Amino acid sequence: MYLIWPLILVLISQECSSQDDEGPYRGKYIGKLNSYHHQVSGEVYAVDDWTLLLVDFNYDGTGDDTFFWAGDSGRPGPLGFIVADQNGKTNILERYNNEEIRLKLPDGKKVSRISWFAVYDLASQNAFGDVYVPEEFEAPAPRSLTPFVAAPGVRLSSQPVQFLDASTFLIPDFHYDGSGEEVYFWTGVGPQPSSRGSKIPDEDGYLEPLREYEGEDVRLALPGGRTVFEVDWISVYDVRSKTSLAAVLVPDALNVPPAPVRTHAHRSTLPRCQQLHRDYQVSWEVFGSQITIQLAAFMGDDEYMAFGISGSTTRSQMAGADVAVASFDRRFQRGLATDYNITAIAPCVQVLGRWQGVCRDDRIGGLDSNQVFSASREDGLTVISYRRGLQPAEEMDREWATERSVFVVWAVGPLDHAREPAFHRLYPRTDIQLVLNQNTQENDCFDFITGTRPKPAGWERAELFDPALRVFRLTLGPAGGPRGLAARIPAAPHRAWYVNGQLAPDLQLRRGLTYTFQVSGGDDPHSAALYHPLVITTEPHGGLERLQDADQHSVRVLAGTRHTRRGRLSPTAAGGLCVGERAAGRDARRDVAYDTFRAFNRTLTWRCSGAPAVLTVAPNSTWPDRVYYHSFMHADMGGRIFVVDRHRRNIARGAAARPAPLSLALLLPAILLSLLYRR
Repeated sequence: MYLIWPLILVLISQECSSQDDEGPYRGKYIGKLNSYHHQVSGEVYAVDDWTLLLVDFNYDGTGDDTFFWAGDSGRPGPLGFIVADQNGKTNILERYNNEEIRLKLPDGKKVSRISWFAVYDLASQNAFGDVYVPEEFEAPAPRSLTPFVAAPGVRLSSQPVQFLDASTFLIPDFHYDGSGEEVYFWTGVGPQPSSRGSKIPDEDGYLEPLREYEGEDVRLALPGGRTVFEVDWISVYDVRSKTSLAAVLVPDALNVPPAPVRTHAHRSTLPRCQQLHRDYQVSWEVFGSQITIQLAAFMGDDEYMAFGISGSTTRSQMAGADVAVASFDRRFQRGLATDYNITAIAPCVQVLGRWQGVCRDDRIGGLDSNQVFSASREDGLTVISYRRGLQPAEEMDREWATERSVFVVWAVGPLDHAREPAFHRLYPRTDIQLVLNQNTQENDCFDFITGTRPKPAGWERAELFDPALRVFRLTLGPAGGPRGLAARIPAAPHRAWYVNGQLAPDLQLRRGLTYTFQVSGGDDPHSAALYHPLVITTEPHGGLERLQDADQHSVRVLAGTRHTRRGRLSPTAAGGLCVGERAAGRDARRDVAYDTFRAFNRTLTWRCSGAPAVLTVAPNSTWPDRVYYHSFMHADMGGRIFVVDRHRRNIARGAAARPAPLSLALLLPAILLSLLYRR
């Protein structure tokens, strides 16, 4: 008897273990369903104290009044409660065939306080299958470790690190002065941090040296879907000096919830691979006089991934770069890797008759040097492979040098309404060098994490509706990143119109009144980036200079242009330049940290020169109820104008197209029919 009890305890410990010997981590194992009737079978896990996971669950669906059922009595019986199905419904159960489902317990119920879970038929009061929850069962929950304790002389601290689930952890109140040149979040195995570890992407997914942190709560995820069971420590590590600045040891078998993500185990067939971002990697192979490149990114349907040779031989620089802009066209089920040349940090526009900006090679008189030979898109992962020559095929191309390291550039961003690349949402701040022809098969890539990325809430859109307001002052400023214009327009530009200090607000103009627009968007037509005459049109995008003649003629322009002798539109409202800029050294990617536009706007510094242009408009009955103000040069910089007969607040919430007046021919039958009924 004394020998049997330890064996029983060992068996119980194994039955309630947190980790399977095989397969992904699913939570804390409760046990197998005991099968009595109707082919019920499966395994049951506790995801947390409120959620059960059924794996390989089977039930033939033929019970009369059968439900998921749980309780805290000695055995399954009528004293229990219904557990809603995977859809949150409490309907009679249907058939299940080797399915994996999550079940949420009702409010006020916890896994640790129930004694059993069953597939139970109320009509016959029989359990078709059940599993018993062990006594003193502790469900998975977030676990706190120790805080980061800095090495002597290092300005770094935090509150206790918390593992929220098997892959995600939080560093509360993290302080670091950002002084290290090659300092990263770092993880690995072994008794202490070492150079044999690997980078952890930062809170935005970048694999760059750490910036300064001032008491922020930093939420991170282990790379490639790795779990807490696969690492021994978390560190802030200086790669150059091979020194751990601070570290936290990770205990074995932490009882934490499983991570709510899936991995996409993409493996490139090319020998060299570099992870550029959590959601983007590039691989390549040099063979003879050509290079084969594969780009893989977790991105949206209407997004692109760009990669190419820097415009500088001494640093990573977009201006002057020779890049491929790759995307997947679902309509034609084909991949594109179009050759682009970047002559200015701006969309491709005509500047005094010459195309400048991010332009296709074939638009500026060159050839497309890229040859696509494979493409796919599955579960949000786009993979494009293409080939090109190492040596420049024409003057605008850049060399892919193999005898030395080369600086490269990359970006991920949305395609605009014309399927041209808009301003990128992901891009590096640090220099990136690759050695293309190195003999070693270096590979630091890891699996992609699939699933929806949480989007921050957009800033509130201002509405200028004061009936006494007759003058609008337009200046240029940053578009504000994902909380700003990009929250309204996926393909938001780099800069936007600021009207009376507000970011692209809604305006209200009343018919019969006259309004003045004072425009300070730049008056230098030689600039592709800072020349923005104002136009008002009935179409929602703007950027009329980019359009071909026929497309220009199809746009109804209400104010801000005239026709040249050639029939092209020419702007008339180009004034001096007044532009707001971020503080020197401020990372534009961190605009998301501002909860309100007001807080963001306070950080801008304004630089103004020259007199504004004056555009006078007088809306009348021919104007539709909704029109738009734009830049003549770039698309999607502006906002909406609601044309009204009387001013009212919150017009945008219930705005609808103004109904056209009914003609007498349409009204006459209704009038006659009404008279007949009255008689």
